[in-house]
Parts: sequence; structure tokens; C-alpha cells
Amino acid sequence: MAAPWRTRSGQMSALKLGVFIALFLPALWLGMRWGGVAPGIAPNLGPRPLMETIHRSGDWAVRLWLISLAIMPFRHLFRVAPLVQVRRMVGVAVFAYAALHVALYCLDLSGDVGKIVSEILLRFYLTIGFVALLGLAALAATSTDAMLRRLGGRAWRGLHRLTYPLAIVALVHFGLQSKLDVSEPIVMTGLLLWLLLLRWPKARTAWALIPGVIAVTLATAGLEALWYAVRSGAPLLAVVSANVSTDLGLRPAHWVAILAGSVALAALLRQARPVGVTPGNSRTAKAAQS
Repeated sequence: MAAPWRTRSGQMSALKLGVFIALFLPALWLGMRWGGVAPGIAPNLGPRPLMETIHRSGDWAVRLWLISLAIMPFRHLFRVAPLVQVRRMVGVAVFAYAALHVALYCLDLSGDVGKIVSEILLRFYLTIGFVALLGLAALAATSTDAMLRRLGGRAWRGLHRLTYPLAIVALVHFGLQSKLDVSEPIVMTGLLLWLLLLRWPKARTAWALIPGVIAVTLATAGLEALWYAVRSGAPLLAVVSANVSTDLGLRPAHWVAILAGSVALAALLRQARPVGVTPGNSRTAKAAQS
């Protein structure tokens, strides 16, 4: 098996090596915080480090999941074909962090199989989280070239499209276990909606990018209001109106607008520049055109 930082032809890839190293950094950061080995750099995880690590490893699984789903749209938006080389690597890392999340949860229950099973069956947010893990396991197990050949391209693509509904399930799990503050799950859900929109080629065109950001920003505000209305009975209009100003801090819709809007503007600038033209050789390109 070739090293993960090499291309199919066996050449060293700086992109793949950089991503491979970066994928370990969240786990390293959590390990440093749990062990308290660098108090000046990494603060400890509080009085319940195991429980905090369970939550943070799950958070990183979802964050990396969104990054993996962003690779193909961003490849098209920014015309960076090599990005596809790291999609499988990031996807496997998503499963690794999700598996770590569940393994630490089992450790917190002292490995009591009966207790673990009963908790998963009786608590809805654990049930759907476990479903997401099983789905990730299936996707990771079939991510190799050998499995692609065995399943056939059509069946393989159909299976791996499940990553989108599974991501929605994972975000519901994230929101339910977050209890009071669901800002990050709502932000991630808004960004997932945007990535789903970007799967449509016409949504990646210059005229559609900014309207797409506006649409998902409004959808995020509505989703946050609906969540709090269902979970705590908060008035829909009161939550929606909180998105009009920043008096109460940045709301999830604001973050979605900032993050998706920044990417969209960067993509517009990239699309406006002819392929192969950089600021340094723009004069040469103009001279060649004349």
C-alpha cells in the first residue's frame, strides 16, 4: 500500500503530506490539553477531561465531515484540481475521529457493554449518533480502489452519496447533545445547506454565488428560530429578529454569511481571473492578448 502522502504514481505530494499532518493536529491538541503537558500553550480540559474530550473529538468529526464535503465544490469554484487527491484521506479521518468519540464514550462507561447498549437504545441522540457512525464505517471500508472496482462505479457512487444524509443525522445528534447552546451545530447545518446547493453546477456560477449565500443565511436564521421554538418554546419572531443586529453577539446566520460570503467573494475573484494568470504575469497576459 502506498504512503498516504504519495500520488498514485508514487511521487511525493506536498498537498497530501500537509493535509495528512494537519489531520492529526486536533487529536494532538486534545492530548496536550488532557495531559496538561504544555499549560502555557494548551489549557487543560477542566475537572472532567474525559467527558470534555468525548465532546471535542465529536466536534472535530463533524467539522472534518464538512471539510470533506467542501472539497469537490471548492475544487470547481477555485479551479484547483489537486484538491480531489485529499478527499479520501479527509473522509477516513472523519471516521477515525467519530470512532474515537464513541470509544471514549465507552471508556467513560467503564466498557460496560450492557450499559452502553441500553444507553444507545434508550437515548435518541445516541441512537442516531450510532447510526451515523455505522454509516461512516461503511463509507470508510469501501473507500479503497479495490472496493470501487468490486462494487462498480454506479453502486459505489450511490453508496457514497449517503454521506450527505448521514451528515444531517450527525448534525442533529450534535445539536441534541449540545443541550442549551446550539450555535455551532446550526452554523454547520447552514454551511451544509450551502455545500448541498453548490453541488448544483449552476449555483457555482458568478451570477448565483451571492444569491446562494443570501438564501442559506436566511435559511439558517429560520432553522435556528425553529429549533428553539420546538425545543424550548421560544417565540419564532423573537429569535429571527435577533439576527437583524449584533447587539446579542453574532448569531449562526451571521457566521454563515461571513464564512460562505468570504468563500463566494474569493471564488468570484478567482473566476474573474483567466486560468494561468497571476498578478505577477498579468501584464504579459494582456500583451499576449493584444
